[in-house]
Amino acid sequence: MAEAIRAHRLFAAHPARGGTVVALQSLSLTVEAGELLAVIGPSGSGKSTLLRCLAGRLRPLSGELDVFGAALHELRDRELAAYRAATVAFVQQHYARSLSPDLKAWEMIAMRPRVLGWPRRHARARALELLERVGLGDRADALRTELSGGEQQRVALCAALAANPRLLLADEVTGELDDDAGTRVLAALRELAAVEGTTVVLVTHDPKATRVADRTVTVRDGRVTGELRRGATDRRVVMIDDGGVLRIDPDDLAAAGLEGEAGLGVTDGAVVLRRLGERPAPAPVRRRGVQPARVGPAPPPVTRARDVVRRFESRRRPALDGVSFDLLPGRLHVLSGPSGCGKTTLIHLIGGLDRPDAGTIEVLGHALDGMTRAQLAAWRREHVAIVPQTTALVPFLGALENVELALTVRGVGSHEARTRSHEALALIGLAEAARRPAADLSAGQRQRVAVARAVAAEPKLLLADEPTANLDEKGSVMVAGLLAELAHEHGVTILCATHDESVARRADAVIRLRNGRLDDAASDESVGRQPA
Repeated sequence: MAEAIRAHRLFAAHPARGGTVVALQSLSLTVEAGELLAVIGPSGSGKSTLLRCLAGRLRPLSGELDVFGAALHELRDRELAAYRAATVAFVQQHYARSLSPDLKAWEMIAMRPRVLGWPRRHARARALELLERVGLGDRADALRTELSGGEQQRVALCAALAANPRLLLADEVTGELDDDAGTRVLAALRELAAVEGTTVVLVTHDPKATRVADRTVTVRDGRVTGELRRGATDRRVVMIDDGGVLRIDPDDLAAAGLEGEAGLGVTDGAVVLRRLGERPAPAPVRRRGVQPARVGPAPPPVTRARDVVRRFESRRRPALDGVSFDLLPGRLHVLSGPSGCGKTTLIHLIGGLDRPDAGTIEVLGHALDGMTRAQLAAWRREHVAIVPQTTALVPFLGALENVELALTVRGVGSHEARTRSHEALALIGLAEAARRPAADLSAGQRQRVAVARAVAAEPKLLLADEPTANLDEKGSVMVAGLLAELAHEHGVTILCATHDESVARRADAVIRLRNGRLDDAASDESVGRQPA
């Protein structure tokens, strides 16, 4: 099969205050035409930088990068622009950004073919054909706001493939979706890529991607460390560079109990590493709902929601339809349910960012429906912190400055703001990246900065919308542990919308929504719902 991509000893770096951050370090990789390659690795490992190089958005400092015969490392800016227009399509995690709220689904898909000069009827026929293939043939006339998250991601995928690109680059396309929606999007990606003959490079933390990919490579510290082929007998191929350096994934070493030093044995056809000394006992795992005994009567709820209804003109049914529940102090509450069930809408209502059409919401003794916008803003500044789906960081400010800015807006003095910001970044494992501009951070690192920004505010109520969506497994576990600690050790009431089991396992209560209603059969009884 013909070679679509050949990367040889790529080095890439990002300028940062106080120096340069190296993102790719002698990375070498080949991808065959028509192959679906999954690239996995921890946040900050260089995955997104690799995509930017393949898209012609970032020039490598050294090395060679050839894509379908085009030597990207040698092309001028105008030639790179022509390459992107003719060859590349991109699908991103935040699918809503690429979909217009004013166009129908088929119109969004037909847009790029129309820009490239296709006749309208041909572009429309192509859009309808793609919608049928992904199971959305009956949603061609739907607006973005009438589609669930999984449906929007499938529309974005169709839009990317509409003009028959030779190379499709996909960045965390399942990060904000529940398991079922994520599985459907990956299946659609696999089917469409196979039918269209498109070469796909998929950057992801989602282990389900390995089931649809022809090949999976792991990336650490800007290098390819391993490879897994679908159907191969070997569990994983470990990479050995031309200098004889053997690169083993740290997770594999940790699973074997190898750290610091290891015994080395060499036999014919095998290199064996043996653990030295005793393997440390695993740390205990906190189970959901296990808490210290509470003495005395239960404290009053921090939040009371009663018969909450929220309608949007573009939707056939209410986004929320008669939802009632309580949030108890010092508890981690998980808001769960399929994409499009109303989780984000509910978080906006509790945070006073939106108002219900019916029902009442009382938070920290304040009836939100009786407050003006100015009063709500002052109330949020004093008591509430929000981690939104989109991190909303200032790109040219450092991680530390982004956290400090949020505290300054809340009226915190400069010295205290600096101290609290440093502490929050250290808690989230980003002390070393404190001075790096947000634009130079990976998506997962930016997500952790957004969590640190909320933690530094020391709120009474923390609302988090998919705070682990961009994170690898290690980062997800870290954030889940931090949220649990904030609730149980510091008394913060937390409501976290998530599909992540690492967060749900640590929750004290689970509120499950389905079609805008409380799913009583699936919600944990410790939610603390009270009669009206």
